[in-house]
Amino acid sequence: MTYIAKPKFHHPGLKKNDLGYTHRDYEGKISTLCAGCGHDSITASIIEACYELSIEPHRVAKISGIGCSSKTPDYFLGNSHGFNSVHGRMPSVLTGANLANRDLIYLGVSGDGDSASIGFGQFAHSIRRGVNMTYIVENNGVYGLTKGQFSATADRGSKSKKGVTNTDNAIDLVAIALQLGATFVARSFSGDKTQLVPLIAAAIRHKGASFIDVISPCIAFNNHAGSTKSFDYVREHNDAVNRLDVLVGRDPIAVDYAPGTVQMVEQHDGSKIALRKIDADYDPHDRLGAQTFLAKHAAKGQIVTGLLYVDPDAEDLHEHLNTVETPLNTLEADTLCPGSAALDKFNASLR
Repeated sequence: MTYIAKPKFHHPGLKKNDLGYTHRDYEGKISTLCAGCGHDSITASIIEACYELSIEPHRVAKISGIGCSSKTPDYFLGNSHGFNSVHGRMPSVLTGANLANRDLIYLGVSGDGDSASIGFGQFAHSIRRGVNMTYIVENNGVYGLTKGQFSATADRGSKSKKGVTNTDNAIDLVAIALQLGATFVARSFSGDKTQLVPLIAAAIRHKGASFIDVISPCIAFNNHAGSTKSFDYVREHNDAVNRLDVLVGRDPIAVDYAPGTVQMVEQHDGSKIALRKIDADYDPHDRLGAQTFLAKHAAKGQIVTGLLYVDPDAEDLHEHLNTVETPLNTLEADTLCPGSAALDKFNASLR
């Protein structure tokens, strides 16, 4: 339970990263989710990604909405900034925080009910504006907190635990993110940590709107035969287009892939993504091609995972608005209020 503190004692020989932190320094409280919940696997992947990137926890702001997924920020990065907003409103809270302080690393954690229903409009506007963030949707296709009703991402024809068939068409958040201009788009599976950890790490290092849709089975209400979000279904229908490694700093690049199968993508901050192609015909720089690829495979009942699209030259909201490099929340009064002469000059320029 979250009111039970984790023991502070740990083995003195725990492995440390470049900052001298262990995995324990990136953990939070004890999870209250159901044992075996896919969301806890995502939490573990976030912890691993932040540990590998040697991120200072106090430089992270984690924002969430309402739902099982939105409880998870309490379970990682306990020494980070955090804000648990209301249902569907995480994107606007994150946007405001980002505009006020551009120096923090923003993690938005949401769910399919939170982002694809009541928060659908908020999701859309944060993506199209290019907010510099990593937006993770923990997608289980149901409302787990209210006993398993279909969410907007539930596939048409899938069956609930009670045997009810879903007759509504599903919202594909990855397809929507691509259409709205997200500059880093990926999909993964909570049961595939090998794929998910580097995806999260690459998204954090990306400058711009990064979106990751993670299929995360609800073991209580959506892990049965007939569900298209169950562990067995996702494993059987997973079509991974690539695998990737995130290379940080100036260390020599060493990869053990066969020649000609790895593409290096350099991001704004100098980090590199080593992208190993699995599907020879897939191009992660082709937005329209990614949309077509998704649609074709969805028609065959296949779940496409991996890094689906990335723009290494992306811009974020601050560049669009031409804001100053100094975080707005640190500007002094004389900068914010330059005086009547400056105001008169500005008004004259508008006449």
